[in-house]
Amino acid sequence: MDDAAHFTRVVTSADGGSAFEDAVLQLEQQLVAEGTPPMLAGMLSAAPPSPVIYIRSSDFDSEPHPAPRRQWVVLVRGAIEVEVSVGSRRAFRPGDMLLLEDVMGRGHTTYTLGEPPFEGLFVPIEAAWLQTA
Repeated sequence: MDDAAHFTRVVTSADGGSAFEDAVLQLEQQLVAEGTPPMLAGMLSAAPPSPVIYIRSSDFDSEPHPAPRRQWVVLVRGAIEVEVSVGSRRAFRPGDMLLLEDVMGRGHTTYTLGEPPFEGLFVPIEAAWLQTA
């Protein structure tokens, strides 16, 4: 089993636009709860509790926009395509994870792919707790 979770970051670029970065969340074997076997888990111990926002939308197409906050997006159903300001596009499907960090500048554009609805978990995060490699 891989000891890392791969994900995509959308970050603000030096010119005020946005760009993709491939990233890795290192995982360590941890006992999550008594009575369960050890599991691979991300380094979230320093993270404050975060609300999870569940979104379901039949039309997720957007205008260019910065992210409203640093947040994880975990796709649950459907597919989206994200375009960054330089014109690069990537498709994301159920199980894919994005970390939106382009909270300033021109931001990104999101498009629905395939049959709606799009469903996703949006998890706002605080400060610089994320440890990536």
